[in-house]
Amino acid sequence: AGESVLVVGLGGVGLSVVQGARLVGASEVIVVDPSPPKLELARTMGATDVLEAGGALAKQVRALTDGRGVDHAFDCVGLAQTIRDSWSSTRRGGHTTIVGIGSKEQQVTFSALELFHFARTLSGCVYGGADPRVLMPRILEHAAAGELDLAALISGTTDLDGIDKAFTDMEAGIGVRFLVVP
Repeated sequence: AGESVLVVGLGGVGLSVVQGARLVGASEVIVVDPSPPKLELARTMGATDVLEAGGALAKQVRALTDGRGVDHAFDCVGLAQTIRDSWSSTRRGGHTTIVGIGSKEQQVTFSALELFHFARTLSGCVYGGADPRVLMPRILEHAAAGELDLAALISGTTDLDGIDKAFTDMEAGIGVRFLVVP
């Protein structure tokens, strides 16, 4: 509670991280995405600051945190540049979690001196890093209590014939998630 969080990438996972950060009491939730509608949706879910992707992220984050950087960064994209930007946006001793699935071609480099000097940590996260049998009931309890807005993550519905278009839309940054109703 009371810590600062950066979320890079506002698909369904990133927006869920925003809600989770708010739920555990983060004092500051900074979000980054190229889509203005997703930035606005993140604000309704608890983001305190929104940044449109494309700028010097670490510099922008430090300007919002009095030069310090955030306590926790979550990269929900998985590209080398977004991972690097997330890492560089954390404070000395901060932690970056990679949630976005990258490819083997996406290589991220750090100097040995940088790793030593900043004392930051970096980890990957698969399915929230938790046991779904334990986590899902807790998520549903929070949703039932009105503490999580799962409905806001659904941008629309489609039948089986519309799946390709739904994926094309999501890849283009249109909508968050689509529910398939056969």
